[in-house]
Amino acid sequence: MKTEKKDTYEKVTNTIIEMIENGELTSWSKGWGGASSGAFNRVTKKPYSILNQILLNRSGEWATFKQWSELGGKIKKGAKSKYIVFFKFIEKEKVNEETGEKEVQKIPFLNYYNVFHISQVENVTPLEEVPKNEFEVNEELETVLNDYYTRENIKVKHKLSNEAFYTQGEDAIYLPLQEQFKNYETYAETKLHETVHSSGHQKRLNRLSCAKFGSEKYSKEELIAEMGASFLMNIFDIDTEETIKNNASYLKSWLEVLKNDTKMIVSAATKAEKAVKYILNIQE
Repeated sequence: MKTEKKDTYEKVTNTIIEMIENGELTSWSKGWGGASSGAFNRVTKKPYSILNQILLNRSGEWATFKQWSELGGKIKKGAKSKYIVFFKFIEKEKVNEETGEKEVQKIPFLNYYNVFHISQVENVTPLEEVPKNEFEVNEELETVLNDYYTRENIKVKHKLSNEAFYTQGEDAIYLPLQEQFKNYETYAETKLHETVHSSGHQKRLNRLSCAKFGSEKYSKEELIAEMGASFLMNIFDIDTEETIKNNASYLKSWLEVLKNDTKMIVSAATKAEKAVKYILNIQE
């Protein structure tokens, strides 16, 4: 099981490094706008997560070999698949130290599927109407976040602003007013990014440290926060448009770090996973 997880993260690492080196992520900072302007699954009609949008790097209909086959499609000869990552939950039994009773916890585990774009498929007609993203508050996510903020005594402040950030000194998250966001999904992704930052406080996971913008430590923390947010968006199955804050030039600064340490994303993903479990209050 550990080998599988390591391979999946390394697969993501190598793919992103290659894409940046080939100049394929120059539009990474642009919003995906949901299924209408991004990649979505042909069968479920749901847009893929931020991380999967990056890995696919092409809008339109995608599906697995099996899904296309069930639709009557045939993969063109020589067509090469891309992959998407997803979470499946593994049930783990644990004894509650206070009550002595057995409890079952669901642990999110990263895995992947291979998928093909509709342009690589014969005998399937594209959808006449591209599915629209429907925006509504995810009550389950908001409940989990509010529980986390209450449990950790973290303040969340909204004000008219063009900035979103977490300050360790105040132990507070600052966000623009909700009405400034295009939809709930862009608001949630921004909120989750800063929430993952808050998990790094010294009294929690002790991950944060003073670092200059563009430095290796700064880049890694931003990567952890963005991946953690992406993981949470995946776990709560939120249809989203991309709200990555870092532009292409910032990604290139990451590339230099990644070139020097190809385990960078693997390490960041591991810390992001730990942050996610902390926020979800999953005890191991």
